[in-house]
Order: sequence, then C-alpha cells, then structure tokens
Amino acid sequence: MGSPIPQAALALPEDLKQILGGPLPHRFRAVAHPGGPRREPMIPLTRRSLLWGAAAAGRASASRGEKHLLLDPRIIERAEGVQLSPGKVQKDTRNPLFREDRPWEARFDNLYANVLFEERDKRFKCWYSPFIIDEAVSATPREQRAAIPYKPRNREMGVCYAESKDGLVWTKPRLGLVEFSGSTSNNLVMRGPHGAGLWKDPREADPARRYKMFFRGNHSMAASFSPDGLHWSPPVELPEIQAVGDTHNNAFWAPELNRYVGITRLWDRARRQRLVGRTESPDFSKWTKAAEVLRALPEETHRQTYAMLGFRYANVYLGLLMMFNTDTDTVDCELAWSADTMRWERVCPGEALIPRGPEGSYDSGCIYAAAYPLVYKGEIRLYYGGSNGKHTGWRDGFFCLARLRPDGFAGMEPARGFQAGALLTKPLRCSGAQLRITADAAPGSVRVSVFQADGYSSRPITGEVTDELVRWPDGKNFAALRGQAIQLLFELRSAKLYSFTFTG
Repeated sequence: MGSPIPQAALALPEDLKQILGGPLPHRFRAVAHPGGPRREPMIPLTRRSLLWGAAAAGRASASRGEKHLLLDPRIIERAEGVQLSPGKVQKDTRNPLFREDRPWEARFDNLYANVLFEERDKRFKCWYSPFIIDEAVSATPREQRAAIPYKPRNREMGVCYAESKDGLVWTKPRLGLVEFSGSTSNNLVMRGPHGAGLWKDPREADPARRYKMFFRGNHSMAASFSPDGLHWSPPVELPEIQAVGDTHNNAFWAPELNRYVGITRLWDRARRQRLVGRTESPDFSKWTKAAEVLRALPEETHRQTYAMLGFRYANVYLGLLMMFNTDTDTVDCELAWSADTMRWERVCPGEALIPRGPEGSYDSGCIYAAAYPLVYKGEIRLYYGGSNGKHTGWRDGFFCLARLRPDGFAGMEPARGFQAGALLTKPLRCSGAQLRITADAAPGSVRVSVFQADGYSSRPITGEVTDELVRWPDGKNFAALRGQAIQLLFELRSAKLYSFTFTG
C-alpha cells in the first residue's frame, strides 16, 4: 500500500464532512487509546490511488445499463478511509487440470493459453503454446536436473489444441493435422509461432478469417487466420509493427476506436527492461509501429512487465499483467486498466490478482494468465499456466483455473485498520430509474445516498450481492432525477464495493 496523503490534500467540502461525521448509525468506529476510546477521522486514499485518479481526471457520464467499476478513478471525486484492493480468487481444488504429458509437450514453459467457450457446440476450447522441441529437456534426465542448470537450446514452439465440455476435464484430441516425429497423431494445429494469441472474432464477415492468431513469426510479428480454429492459413508477416514480440502476444477489437488493438513486447536494451507495446489496425492486416504503453516502476526496475493480456470489460479495458521479478526469478499476475487502450495503469502495484501457491506447489514459481477471462454461469473464470519452479530454471508446467465473483477484479473497501469508509462519485448523468450495486457486504453493509438530494438515503445492503437493487425509503426511485447530473455517496462498513449500474 502507498503512503497516506495528508488529510488536507483531499480538500473535502464541508457538506461531505458533515455527512461523514454526522449522527448516522453507521458512522466511524471508536478507536481504543490509552486514555480511553475516541472517534478518529478516517484516513484518505493512498498516494498511489489518489495520483492515479488525478491522472485520469475529468467528469464521467453514464448511459443506461452501463456498468461502472470502482477500479476506474475517473468516477471518484472524493474518498475517505478506503483503499482499492484486488479481488480474491478461488483456485479450483482439481488443479492442475492438465499437464505436460505428450512427447510433443517437452516443456509448457509459460503455456500462453487462450481459452474461449463456443456457444454453438457448448464446448470450452483452449489453444496453448508449449515448446515442442527443447533439447535441454530431452537430453537431461529428471534425476540429474538438480545438479545441472537449465540452459535452453534448440527450441521450437508449437500451438496445441484441447477441449472440454465443462472447462474442468480436458481432452487433447489427435487431430491428424501437423507432423511431429513422423506422425500426425497429435493435437498440434501449427508449428513455429512464438507466443500465439488466438481468438474468435464475432464481427468478422469473412468465414475464412473468423479465428485470428497474432504472434511472433520467423522474422517479424505475424498473423494467421482460420475458419474453425484448427486449419490455419500460412503466416502473414507484419514487419511494420517492429516489435520483438517474445511474449504472449494478443489482440482484441476496440469499438470506440473502430480498430483492432494488438499487445506485444518491446525492449529497452539500454536499461535491460521488458516493455508492453501496443499496435493497432483497421483490418488485422496493416498495423502501426508498436509504441510503449507500460514498463516497470522507476523505484523497482527488477519487477518487469513481462506480458499483458488486454480485454474489454464493462466500460473500460483491463489487462492481466505478468510481472517478472528478476531478483527472485518468479512471475506474478497483477491487474492493469485503461480507458482507451493507449494509456495503461497498474491496479494495486505489487499485489497479485492470481497469487502464486506455497513453496513446492504446482504454481509456486510462475503464474501466466490465459487470454481471455470467461464470464460463465455467474462467475469469472481465469484460466492460467502455473509452474512449480523458477522462471529461468527447471520447472514443470500445468494448466489451471482460478475463479472470481462477477465484477470482482478489484474493489473499494475500508482501509487497513478501519471498519468504515466513504467515497463520493463525480457528477454522473442519472440514466435510469433504478440503481444496482455489486458488493461483498458480509458481515458489514453498504449504504448509498444521493449527495445533496433530500430523501435519497438507502436502506443498508448486506451480504454478497450481484447487481442488487438499491431500495430507497417510501418506494422512491430515480425517475425524478433522470437526465440530471448526480453524485452518489457510498458508505462502506466492513464491505467491498465493485460496481454500480443505472438501470430501468
């Protein structure tokens, strides 16, 4: 957590101070002191969060049904006694779901998995990129590896395919498509691409280009296309991107830009730094030169931005950001966000979204998130590659699953050591007659008020709720406020708030 900002820096208006300090049943806690209990003012946001909000300053608007995530600092005007923290994932007890167990899976390494759910045939589908050839692995018996450092040599990466009916039990079908060691009885769909990002493009009019692959080719960045995800066109070189691309490359459609956005890797050779690069294209054929969008913080250059998987969620863009710690030789998965895909900020730097497991466990060494998170049956599924050793050492690789609650990437909650906190939104256009929130409010509560509007103070909301209707006294709703700019005051007591939405 960053250092606190002095109280005066928030410059709270007097009426907000009165609301926060007034005779409400859910006012701030009493704090024990040697001279007896006394009521303390709430601490402000951390410096990290406040500066992040200032960097993205500007009034936010709202459209009906548009979900606002509390990790978006553009919507926050003032905050007292709260902090932004990552959501808590639950790793599946059946992990790992599959592992390196085929002759053409010499080493999963970072796995670079891509997972989607096909509505048409109700199947989960995964494309992943093991090293199908790694002479260091094949020439070194397992019992000798503790005494011999791992030094990769003569490696080749391929793209493999697996599928599942429930996303838990996976099969690796023998496709008969790609030759390996004189046989096509394997689940390979392509040999050669490095760090392939793969997705199905629902807006593509040409069936032959419905599935798209974005990767590092033999000489430059490249793309390939498929009608079914199995049969792929020859790679099309994309030298104009001018990126090294030795990472999990990925791409997605940005509707506000009317462009495809590609995420890849650049290098700052002078500082020996891995950078996140961004490129864009109107047609997935002609791309811009990649530009840097994220790198290590100046004060911790040993924690480098190794890979980022970008995607749209609600009304923002999120990134699953792999941070490589060159001191410990481990990799953690954090969260990043962007309003426009061009400027990215880390969410809670140094705090993992998918934490590594305990020493010796299947994911104790490295975590590499898959592209992309899946919203499925009331949860967010975060598939990932985990490994049980150091990044540059011997390690076994596994395909794994972690879960998040809906909208649960990050949320606002009382700051450490405090039971209550409050935040005030920027003026937002009231675009619906109802307000709904998503929060974890057990055993505490969330209360919502419309700032400087009489009669709009909600009943306390408790429990774990998703898109829960906020109820007002006397059956009120927002019909009278529709179209007006309003500010919402959220008071959190032992609760974590993720999102809110105007509906109806």
